[in-house]
Amino acid sequence: MRKHFDAGTMLVITLTAALFVTALFVKGFTHDLLLEAGVLLVSVKLIMVSYQNKANYVDVKADLAEIKALLKDGEAGREPPEDGCPRASRRA
Repeated sequence: MRKHFDAGTMLVITLTAALFVTALFVKGFTHDLLLEAGVLLVSVKLIMVSYQNKANYVDVKADLAEIKALLKDGEAGREPPEDGCPRASRRA
C-alpha cells in the first residue's frame, strides 16, 4: 500500500475516516448523514485525483528521461558542424 499512497495521503485517509465515523456517532443517522457522506466522497475523489496525478507524473518523467537519453545518444554519434553552431545544418 505504501507504493500507491504517500504519508500525507494516508494521513488524510485516516483523518477523514475517523471524522466520518465520529460524525456518525455524534450526529446519529439523521438527514445530516447525507452531508457527511458527501464530504467523505469529495475527500475520496480528491485522493483518487492525487493518485492519478502522481501516476501521470511518473510516466511523464520516465518518457522525458528516455527522450533525453535518445537525444544524448544521437548527438554523441554526430560530428559538430564546421562553424561551431549546434543548430546549423550541413548543406553540401
